[in-house]
Amino acid sequence: MPKTVVRHEGEHLYANQPQTESGQRLSAVVLRMRQAERLQAERAVRRSELSAVDLAALRYLVQGHRDGRDLSPKDVIIMLATSSATVTNVLERLVNRGYLARVQHPKDRRAHYLVPTELGIRHVDDAYHARDAAVVSVIDGLTDVEADAAAAVLRRIADALEAIAPIESD
Repeated sequence: MPKTVVRHEGEHLYANQPQTESGQRLSAVVLRMRQAERLQAERAVRRSELSAVDLAALRYLVQGHRDGRDLSPKDVIIMLATSSATVTNVLERLVNRGYLARVQHPKDRRAHYLVPTELGIRHVDDAYHARDAAVVSVIDGLTDVEADAAAAVLRRIADALEAIAPIESD
């Protein structure tokens, strides 16, 4: 029963329904997309055989590495919005599995950077490849007109969500 509630919770709006039938159909698809994203996030965690927190840390570190950023444990604390004790344990697990390496800071002998290994990078890519490949496959099958229309609608929805005032702790 509780899983049924969770599974169907994403089908409900916490606002009034759109005024038109076509708007209601679009709203239903947006809710379905949210549910699909949640299920894909759960799938990635299961596929990775890591905890959700460990996978998030590794994913952030892989992205930072791809962006050419040197990230420290303090950066991971901020990215995960958690305690230093939790991050210490997460990083230790990732290092022990061979997904992450600690690299000495070139000027500060007390500090180090966190660098994902090739194994760690492949692990993140494998966890998310099916999800992203499915999205790209659909996009590649759209006409330019369809892609432009979809992009315009999704951009407006994203803009509206981003315009909501952040909570103080954000």
